[in-house]
Amino acid sequence: MQLSFTRRGFGRVAGFAAAAGLVGTIRGALAAPLAKPEGKVVLTISGLSGNTNNGDKAEFDMPMIEALGTQSFTTKTPWYKDPVTFSGVPMSKLMDAVGAKGTSVTVTALNDYATDIPIEDFKAHPVILATKRDGNYMPVRDKGPLFIVYNYDSNAELQHQRFYSRSVWQVARMVVK
Repeated sequence: MQLSFTRRGFGRVAGFAAAAGLVGTIRGALAAPLAKPEGKVVLTISGLSGNTNNGDKAEFDMPMIEALGTQSFTTKTPWYKDPVTFSGVPMSKLMDAVGAKGTSVTVTALNDYATDIPIEDFKAHPVILATKRDGNYMPVRDKGPLFIVYNYDSNAELQHQRFYSRSVWQVARMVVK
């Protein structure tokens, strides 16, 4: 099947496509405003982001994080003997929620361990900010309450120290750079 357009018809189609693209771009740039946390703040995100709820920071309690939509996967890790099922919000959704505009995220744990993670990882691989392990919330003493986890079994490339070192547990803060 071959499509042909007259100049006038093509202009209309092109104009519609441009308008639809512009609406999609505007919609993406205008993420839903973040509510204020009602419970204990478990995560603070700052830096190059356009959607905040406390000055130049985005603060989240656990219900706010989970309201972004959760996913689960089961994977082997270097930290547990048997495969573990993690549930949490995809990091790509979290970055979209805060309107992240950078290329990397510095993630800092409660004990001040920090590492940089390329935002591209969140698009290229299944990465979640886990809130639960095997169906239960994770206590601080056992890598909780938040743990960045890759689905290591989804790609042999992820079974490498480079990705294990990006898997921060006891996540407290993120800075988009």
